[in-house]
Amino acid sequence: MTETRGEQQDLVRQWRDILALHARTQCELDRALHHHGLGASDFEVLDVLAEGAGRTGYRVQEIAERVHLSQSALSRLIARLEKDGLVERGLCSEDRRGVRVVLTAKGRALHGRVLPVQRAVLGRMLAGGPAGKGCEVPSVPGDR
Repeated sequence: MTETRGEQQDLVRQWRDILALHARTQCELDRALHHHGLGASDFEVLDVLAEGAGRTGYRVQEIAERVHLSQSALSRLIARLEKDGLVERGLCSEDRRGVRVVLTAKGRALHGRVLPVQRAVLGRMLAGGPAGKGCEVPSVPGDR
């Protein structure tokens, strides 16, 4: 099926709208989470680990697939989270080559406090809320 020039322009406009929404949402998340000492990517890793509460952690490769970071960027991020006492790393018992990451009690507590802040930003940004170009910190009860 051959698309007309107008259809192609519509696709490009849709793509750019998606990119703009992503950039605005990421900016809002970074600003809101900064008050808690986290960035959006930090929170995503904590969130993935918290979702797997019944597991014995995740391999770094599994986390990378879910948070869309390169393994090297993720390794640096995990090292920072470990330094802050939010996660622990250990060797995988299955093959002793892989690294498994788990939340610490401190990481779980911080995730629990920050989860409503992150979800409020997502709700506002993705549920047809104001689509302004700026990056204003959302008003979330108990965020200050």
